[in-house]
Amino acid sequence: MNYQETAARILAEVGGPGNISAMEHCSTRLRLTTADKSKVNVDALKAIPGVLGVVMTGQTQIIIGNEVVEVFAALKKAAGPVSATPSAGATSKRAWGATLLDFLVGVFQPLVPAIAGAGVLKSILLLLAAIGWISNKDQTYIALASISDATFYFLPLMVAVTTATKLNSNRLVALAAVGVLLLPALTTQISSKDGFSLFGIHVQSVPYSGQVFPAILAVLLLAAVERFMTKISPKPIRIFFVPMIALLVTVPATLLVLGPLGFYAGQAFTAGILFVYAKVGWIAVALLAAALPFVVSIGMHKALLPYAISQFAAAGNEALYLPASLAHNIAEAGAMFGVALRTKNTELRSVAISAGISALCGITEPALYGVTLQHKRALMSVIAGALAGGAYGGLTVLTSFVIVGPGLPSLSMFINAANPMNLVNALIATAIAFLVAGLIAAATWKDALEHVPADVASPASPAPASEFVPSEGIDLVAPLSGTVIPLSEVNDAVFACGTLGTGLAIRPTSGEVRSPADGVVATTFATKHAIAIKTDGGVEILIHVGLDTVKLGGRFFETLVTKGERVTAGQVLLRADVDAISAAGYDTTTPVVVLNHRKFNVVPLARDQVSAGDPIIAVDQSVLVS
Repeated sequence: MNYQETAARILAEVGGPGNISAMEHCSTRLRLTTADKSKVNVDALKAIPGVLGVVMTGQTQIIIGNEVVEVFAALKKAAGPVSATPSAGATSKRAWGATLLDFLVGVFQPLVPAIAGAGVLKSILLLLAAIGWISNKDQTYIALASISDATFYFLPLMVAVTTATKLNSNRLVALAAVGVLLLPALTTQISSKDGFSLFGIHVQSVPYSGQVFPAILAVLLLAAVERFMTKISPKPIRIFFVPMIALLVTVPATLLVLGPLGFYAGQAFTAGILFVYAKVGWIAVALLAAALPFVVSIGMHKALLPYAISQFAAAGNEALYLPASLAHNIAEAGAMFGVALRTKNTELRSVAISAGISALCGITEPALYGVTLQHKRALMSVIAGALAGGAYGGLTVLTSFVIVGPGLPSLSMFINAANPMNLVNALIATAIAFLVAGLIAAATWKDALEHVPADVASPASPAPASEFVPSEGIDLVAPLSGTVIPLSEVNDAVFACGTLGTGLAIRPTSGEVRSPADGVVATTFATKHAIAIKTDGGVEILIHVGLDTVKLGGRFFETLVTKGERVTAGQVLLRADVDAISAAGYDTTTPVVVLNHRKFNVVPLARDQVSAGDPIIAVDQSVLVS
């Protein structure tokens, strides 16, 4: 993947850097907060090489997969400082639920790496202690285990930073305000038998270490005071006067009201979830596991992070969300390997195996967006496996002692020195989820056209037109004259692996790019090097002239149509000076791919030389992939 090209195109389709107010990433997604969501072109984003999917919630979530860190770095460099302010129109249209979810994700998502890293380290230490390789009394063990303990003890400080970042407030001032809650000298006074008062008002003794809601409320007030004081303060004294007044207002208010309020609110939130769990019991784990494919797909699982963190801070363990996540993650893996075992489509098999390995490691987005949500049989297999694994985990009261994404590498999170069977139950739940999902997927899977030989279904081995007659299909014609090669030989991993779609590529001998079918221009690009067409039958086709040619910035290209314009098969869409492009050092190989290939059966037809207008790809529109 060309990270710079992908980042540049993402930036263009989200409305440019001026439309981004915040950006971050999780394990597989870019998470962008935009000032005006109407400027985000979702369809164009989905067409970008390297983008697996797009989810619009409170944020614009762009699913990248395992290379999200590199794409995020390129996007951050391309965008520069971002500080867009939501427009009044954009804000008014935004539902309060979406706004709340966006805020929660912005606060809690950045905490995950620190919590997960410290948690996995502690789970490894627990494993080493359980097998007798190290004593939990050893000083080295105590020092390393303190990393996890410190992470949770100082969690309010980390929450102060993430909340201040989300609110565009001064992060260091936020740290100072929340740090008061953990200051040993003050907390000792407050918890003493004589008590403590501020302005003659009694201050409640609250254990703030490990709490998140008091810090959030404190920084919300701090940000509001900062903004107000910045408006009315004289500029010469603003540098010290604004933070001084903000601290003077925020700290007493937090000690007297916001801190206790946040503490009891967090307890009530956690108690509410635990109440449901206590009433429903093991069924809650099973149902949550079965629902997670849908919950994760829209990013709503992040709303459970405050509960999980609060529960860990209070009890040091959690028995609902993480056991359910284990069942779902492993069920995704089982279904992927079941699909890979049965499918005759070599491209789908490759995607399923790769996604299955990621799911085994606790990363499910590649499986979810690459296969599960595209195929009903795979989805049903995942739900069944997650339900079965979750039911076993619930019945055995499977409990996690570390906050981290559950998977095979992190199974030590279920080690309990007082109950060795907890880890055994985790292993059994893992096996149940994997086997149920895998066996159902293998037993029920059907390719769209089972009579199509495997070598025909593979873009690496296209067959002649006489070997395939679509029942209710269309033939896409060559947009260029030249030599046909399979996608697997294209010198670009996104195209070669079939991540973007099924099709073939042409090494052109001419630069006139013609429409492969009747339809509408779905996407044009400022750099003019590619174009997407949506046929009358709903087939989405991308023609990408050359590799890395986005770097030419439009040089040597001329676009002759506009987005939304109706075109006919054979109509010239753009012109490219292939000789000049080649002389500039760029590969002119032109991939022609069906972007929504999972909805149809797509079979490359052409071999060797073609002329513009010759049939090159057959698309069967009568058999949708189930």
